[in-house]
Amino acid sequence: MTDKRLKKVVIIGGGTAGWMSAALLSKFLSPNGTHVTLIESEQLGTIGVGEATIPHIQNFNTMLGIDEATFLRETKATYKLGIQFVNWGRLGESYIHPFGEYGIPMGDLQFHHFWSRMKQIGDTHSIGDYSLNIVAAKNGKFMRPIDDTTSLASRIPYAYHLDAVLYAKFLRKISEAHGAHRIEGKVVDVKVNSENALIQSVSLESGQIIEGDLFIDCSGFRGVLIEGALKAGYEDWSDLLPMDRAVTAHSKIKEPPKPYTIATAKDAGWTWRIPLQNRVGNGHVYSSRFMDANEATEVLLNGIDGEIMTDPRHLSFKTGRRKSFWTGNCVALGLSSGFLEPLESTSIHLVQEGLIRLVALMPDKDFSPANSREYNRVMGLTYERIRDFILLHYVATQRSDSEFWRYIQKLEVPEIMTHRMSLLEESGHYVSYEYDLFKLDSWIAVMEGQGRAPETYNPIADGVPVDTLRGTMSQLRHAVSEISRQMPTHQTYLKHVLQN
Repeated sequence: MTDKRLKKVVIIGGGTAGWMSAALLSKFLSPNGTHVTLIESEQLGTIGVGEATIPHIQNFNTMLGIDEATFLRETKATYKLGIQFVNWGRLGESYIHPFGEYGIPMGDLQFHHFWSRMKQIGDTHSIGDYSLNIVAAKNGKFMRPIDDTTSLASRIPYAYHLDAVLYAKFLRKISEAHGAHRIEGKVVDVKVNSENALIQSVSLESGQIIEGDLFIDCSGFRGVLIEGALKAGYEDWSDLLPMDRAVTAHSKIKEPPKPYTIATAKDAGWTWRIPLQNRVGNGHVYSSRFMDANEATEVLLNGIDGEIMTDPRHLSFKTGRRKSFWTGNCVALGLSSGFLEPLESTSIHLVQEGLIRLVALMPDKDFSPANSREYNRVMGLTYERIRDFILLHYVATQRSDSEFWRYIQKLEVPEIMTHRMSLLEESGHYVSYEYDLFKLDSWIAVMEGQGRAPETYNPIADGVPVDTLRGTMSQLRHAVSEISRQMPTHQTYLKHVLQN
């Protein structure tokens, strides 16, 4: 029989997406005799400006056999329990979107129904009082979950703040240890077979020609392969999410790093603050329809608390995704596949998700169209679900104090968004859809945090006697508060892990 297994995988572009691809694919494919080559050009550079992540990155690191302490040292990372959103509902208000669930399971109903019932009978405790991640974050505390599943301390989902450039360098070492090969060079031409529309090779500025079976496009916004050669097309979402610019800068640390990201809504967008071990990453995402670059830079610099270390760096982008992520023998990952503003720290996760789906549908040299159709279906839905959750932060606002926020209030949002919001707000019911990354507790966090908490609850919650419910809720709050009190500070815990 003819051996149809892939022999050569070629990755175009480095950065986080490229080296994540090289690390995972070389680990799985190299033992089968497949050679993984990554081509990148130092003269082109990468976008990486610092990243906040979501807990799924732990799964990726585990797949690669990465030790957490080594990872933290190599990437100057800190821990992350969630994101604090400032001025998103109304000016002067803030809330934390935590990782993990609120409270504990109570019978067959979700916890928020019981919280809503308590609220209706006069209880004034926030739903955040039932989240260990939120209470710990507010107090600057952190620890990894313990093994005792009977304790709330076993339920502490967490992620990281990391330096994306250092993460790419770290993954390069892992990739090369697995047999991946790096070539320095700039792609200047792509040869596509006219008969089957598959990429045969790429030519470098040096004249070198690199042939391959499977090509991974991690060339950034340029999409050298997926768009430049294969014309996959782009689905523009800027009518829903009009942010199209960002300006970034690093600053020196003035205080111990907080175990959460801060996202502050501004007049025409929002700013981020990402605390690392050695510096703070700052950025301002905004819409050029409502603010020019000079004003956006001023907003960023005025909001930085600490000595500025780098000159402001400007980026432009178009929110949306490729119409086809996988075309022929080419798969786009990272910025080549699309862009969603980093409001919920999903950039690295989308690379990870794309890689996991690719591995699950790994083709042979025949490149069955069924594989790419399923990949495109799943990744399309994944992007759309994340897009809608990011959109929720804007749609749920009650702000109208600037031209930008007044524009946002008039947005025509997808019907699915209107349905999900009204269902949760009017009756407390939540519906989950296929490939939702952000589920019930995330929707509750944003809706309640921005003044759109459920107006009522499932009447089945009335089956619990009021005194019993009060006692249970009081015990929960006490347990959350007491565990948080006993936890070490984030700085203390981080220092302990780094030294061991």
